Amino acid sequence: MAIVGSTGVGKTWLAGRLAAALGVAHVELDAIHHGPDWTALPADEMRWELDIRCPAEGAWVADGNYETKGGDLVRARADTVIWLDFPRVTVMRQLAWRTARRGLLRERLWNGNRESLRNALSRDPERSVLLWSWTRHEPQRLRYAAQSDSRWVSLTSRTEVRRFLLNAEEASRLALR
Repeated sequence: MAIVGSTGVGKTWLAGRLAAALGVAHVELDAIHHGPDWTALPADEMRWELDIRCPAEGAWVADGNYETKGGDLVRARADTVIWLDFPRVTVMRQLAWRTARRGLLRERLWNGNRESLRNALSRDPERSVLLWSWTRHEPQRLRYAAQSDSRWVSLTSRTEVRRFLLNAEEASRLALR
């Protein structure tokens, strides 16, 4: 299963809960991509990692986009693609709170990285996660709308996400009986 959507929409939150409910591995693409000091993993190395962690004949829940660095491979192998297609205003509100919390609490992310409030307020989308999400929201929506097929489930609100998660957890409990 693959979960895609805008930066800050809640992909990792949902993927972690779905993976736990289903008893499968959670593969966080950001954790693979961002090395120490925010060093980006080269595309060929990331594709290699994803080839191992998201096998065609395996069960896993992966979250992230990374169109040209293996995200396409993950989506092609997924039996289900969940697209968190929230309005831009919702995404930005969630992302602003998350970024402020991470910055103020100096929360450690992958490989010792931390988000900084200075970068968040930068006018450079390559430094500011807020501008990154803002500038990529609509183009990404158009790309995903064009890619969508019968495996894709589009969730457009937190209420729909909670309902989907509850149904998945209930189905998993019933399967264990």
